[in-house]
Amino acid sequence: MQYFDSNTVIYVDGQFKKAADTTADIYGQSLHYGYAVFDGIRSYNTHNGTRIFKARQHYERLKKSAELIHIPFNWDIDDLIRQTYRLLELNNLKDAYIRPLIYCEPNMKLSAATGSSIMICAWEWAAYLGIKPLKVCISSYQRPNPKSVPMEAKASGNYVNSILASTEAKQKGFDEALLLDMNNHLAEAPGANLFMEKNGKLFTPAKGNILPGITRATIIDLCRILDIELIEKNLTEQDLKQADSAFFCGTATEIASIGSVDDYKFPLKWSDSLGSVLQRTYKSLVLEKQNYEVII
Repeated sequence: MQYFDSNTVIYVDGQFKKAADTTADIYGQSLHYGYAVFDGIRSYNTHNGTRIFKARQHYERLKKSAELIHIPFNWDIDDLIRQTYRLLELNNLKDAYIRPLIYCEPNMKLSAATGSSIMICAWEWAAYLGIKPLKVCISSYQRPNPKSVPMEAKASGNYVNSILASTEAKQKGFDEALLLDMNNHLAEAPGANLFMEKNGKLFTPAKGNILPGITRATIIDLCRILDIELIEKNLTEQDLKQADSAFFCGTATEIASIGSVDDYKFPLKWSDSLGSVLQRTYKSLVLEKQNYEVII
């Protein structure tokens, strides 16, 4: 996929620049050690115009991610939101995926960053995992131990684990992987959180060994609005393989149905599942349609 062309504009440290003319320092800590933080944000073409969904929550998480791993964060969040809207305008984007990245200055030492820069780019990107029910496998890779790196931080280096798990799944003929934690509890996909349905209730892995995503929190809020019983708890592979249905969620993924895990096929038709209800309601929310009952 081509993410930019000769006309694409990105935002770097207070300036808008042509992406094709922008360079990065090859001695930076971020390049050598994966010492950087990022976030993923979506904008939608709503009847109220282009809207960035939960922009403040995403930039606040970006700031928290930087602070958790000792990278300086020296930007005003309100200004970053304004500049992001301007970035979309300059690139004539409405439905877009937005990627802010904070990266570190040159330093070959294994020490906290003394300086950092910010880059924001955007491109058109459909639902990350597609729209068909996913064939998922339990990965041989585990989610990193939370005592190694803070799980709440979207640290770039953590995503080597995600790449390995996703690559392994595709090499085996699956669409995506699902990782367990060090206690063999269900954790998450390489880039998405997990929900499963059983007997009319929803379940999702408890916090602690997962990245508690913003979309995950949105789904939890929607469950309260729709009076869907939701239980956060430690879940096992056996729990999942006795469930009625399941889905992944995330900013890039949005809500993606899971058709099967390993050799277990979920018995409940997706259109009859709670996940399908939440999928339609989530789309109504991001497009700023208020009458959920019309689309359910």
